[in-house]
Amino acid sequence: MTSVHQVAENQLMLLQNGTAFFPQLCADIDAAQHSIYLETYIFAADETGRMVADALQRAAARGVMVRLLLDGFGSAELPQYWVNELRMAGIEVQWFRREVSPFTLRRSRKRRLLRLHRKLAMMDGEVAFVGGINIINDIPEYGDFTVPRLDYAVRVQGAVTGEIHAAMRRLWGVVSWVNFRKRGKEIRRFVLEKEEHAVAPGITFLLRDNLRHRRDIERAYLKAITGAQREIIIANAYFLPGRIFRRALNQAVRRGVRIVLLLQGKVEYRLQHYATHALYEQLLAMGVEIYEYQASYLHAKVAVVDGQWATVGSSNIDPFSLLLAREANLAIKDAGFAGELRASLLAAIDNDAVRIGNEYGGTGNFFGRLVARFSYGMVRLLIGMLGYRRRGS
Repeated sequence: MTSVHQVAENQLMLLQNGTAFFPQLCADIDAAQHSIYLETYIFAADETGRMVADALQRAAARGVMVRLLLDGFGSAELPQYWVNELRMAGIEVQWFRREVSPFTLRRSRKRRLLRLHRKLAMMDGEVAFVGGINIINDIPEYGDFTVPRLDYAVRVQGAVTGEIHAAMRRLWGVVSWVNFRKRGKEIRRFVLEKEEHAVAPGITFLLRDNLRHRRDIERAYLKAITGAQREIIIANAYFLPGRIFRRALNQAVRRGVRIVLLLQGKVEYRLQHYATHALYEQLLAMGVEIYEYQASYLHAKVAVVDGQWATVGSSNIDPFSLLLAREANLAIKDAGFAGELRASLLAAIDNDAVRIGNEYGGTGNFFGRLVARFSYGMVRLLIGMLGYRRRGS
């Protein structure tokens, strides 16, 4: 049973996997009275997509303002008749950068790869969801999986929802201007308006964009790692940190901190998967424990430090999330919440993961290491071509 954690003036509920997330999301959509904002990278035309779409349409029929923002790449396979149906029901649907071409990687066109990767929902400005769960069936339809993707979201009520609401309204306004070419003063109001929100002690809403929040999520991780005294557990679907991040992990190990990484064990996207393997030798040599999740795809982007600090959100620790995409995380300082997430991660490690040993770097794995280094080089080349390579990456 999911616990509710009181953190200052906020109530937090950790939701593991879509089996917990989607029923709660739809229940809150059904309870909304005034407004609903929903942002997602993937909105799939499957049973889960239908469940959420139906809930949104019920809300619109009640007179609730419903605004749905979809990423143009992640949701590209959503049929047009689904979009038409939503719009006919009174739902406002917009696309974030729908024009996508994998063959236009020139620096002048790099903005095409700036994706909306965050997964946020807001009802009546009072109930919010922040996490990594897309609107898609919980159990992958490809592969022989019988268990859901490992992923997390947080349902939050309280002071921090004002900040989340403002961020979603601001991005909606920016996309509206881009899509419909509204007057210039309107984009300035949305982009440059001063961000003043109630401070919520113990909980921080973190954004990553290419304006004022380029490194907020990365800095939050680095601050937590630098202050760690006993243990760091990171679960990440695509773990490809830069040198500054790896140096912070190394320094933590030297202080006697136990570092545990739970990473993707199943191949979903080959380039990112094998590029991560290129760092295994270095991480193992540091003394980092590496576990690969085997039960299904790992889609989580979470961490727990010293059983006191936790983060849940959409941001992977790789160049695509930290340098290109719009992301959103919550950082929470609370022993109860962090303890619940920690227990969930340790259970996944004990029951559904295998540990990677030092034999990974042996001569018998020469071909695997060659593929990993090639993949890592391709990722760095791609980031360099886009003009995003920076010192410490």
